[in-house]
Amino acid sequence: MGCGSSTEAAAPEPVPVPAPAPAPASAPAPAKPVSKKKPQSTKKKTGKAKKASASTNGGTGTEDSTSGKNFNELYKLGKALGEGAFSVVKEGSHRQTSGSFAIKIVTKSKLSKEDEIALKDEIQVLQELQHKHIIRLYDVFDEPQYYYLVTEKMLGGELFDRIVQKSYYNEKEARDVCIILFDAMNYCHKHNVAHRDLKPENLLLTSESDDSDIKIADFGFAKKVKTPKSLTTQCGTPGYVAPEILEGKAYDTQADMWSLGVIVYILLGGYPPFIEQNQRELFRKIRKGQYEFHEEYWGQVSDDAKALIRALLTVDPDKRYTGDKALANKWIRADSKKLANQDLGNNLDQMRKFNAKRKFKAAVKTVVAANKLQSLGMDFRKNLT
Repeated sequence: MGCGSSTEAAAPEPVPVPAPAPAPASAPAPAKPVSKKKPQSTKKKTGKAKKASASTNGGTGTEDSTSGKNFNELYKLGKALGEGAFSVVKEGSHRQTSGSFAIKIVTKSKLSKEDEIALKDEIQVLQELQHKHIIRLYDVFDEPQYYYLVTEKMLGGELFDRIVQKSYYNEKEARDVCIILFDAMNYCHKHNVAHRDLKPENLLLTSESDDSDIKIADFGFAKKVKTPKSLTTQCGTPGYVAPEILEGKAYDTQADMWSLGVIVYILLGGYPPFIEQNQRELFRKIRKGQYEFHEEYWGQVSDDAKALIRALLTVDPDKRYTGDKALANKWIRADSKKLANQDLGNNLDQMRKFNAKRKFKAAVKTVVAANKLQSLGMDFRKNLT
């Protein structure tokens, strides 16, 4: 679905952009999805930057963009990890510390004015948000041809890929993930930031270990919310987008809580609440909040968990759960031993099917996009001859 042109609060719409707010005292701490390791940072303020740049190094005693040195003097690039319309993400290591990072390289010549302003919005948001479950931006280099964004490297892949590899899965494991997601988004919302594109693809793991940290990534559509219901751009991913956005109404951070409701539904049921081949019908169901708890998959799921989903998938954003209410929910605070006995093994099979289909669609989109670019290149060359 993406984002269209924006009329929101002065700044044009974003291109792709990301401390911990404690859970309520009554909420149990998440079990193992949290790594105790912190990525090695690579920065130190040693002087004036050559270009407008920004470091969030936390004073680690290593050289960064504020040293006056350019990116290639401080970092060595490795293999490509991904590619976008005007950027590529590569592995990178700090020459002084050998610390490993993901480097987003944005080609300035490919950016429109709106794109550039949006990228700066993204950077500003990521610099402001310092939370253990939000992917971290360590440094930014603004150089003549490129922007270099030094970010945390996520080595563990997508959360859902890890879940479907499990041989056993229960409500406690699903609940622990929910606590992390609610905590991170509640932090964002208290900092007046709406993510606007929450979905499984943006829930990543820091490592391949069993106790890997979960991080929310891809704040490309993130936006500062200056006043309630001040956002107007239709933005997001079909299936996860909130009703008020589809209705063309002004909205705010509560749209994220709807998206979290969709994710919680998938974590427990193994499939999305809104499924239609026809996008018009899909959007109609979302606008009306029409979904079901099918007995075959939801009969064994606790009533409190279903009540939480209903509170999140409430069409009226003013009546929908906020982050604070979600963290204080009865199911979120339930006894861990009791939830561990709530087996979701049958639904895990459904999640494997859903995940495989989701990955296949993503692969098809990548191939189609590559073919379109190739076709455009061929047409361009023909016009030159």
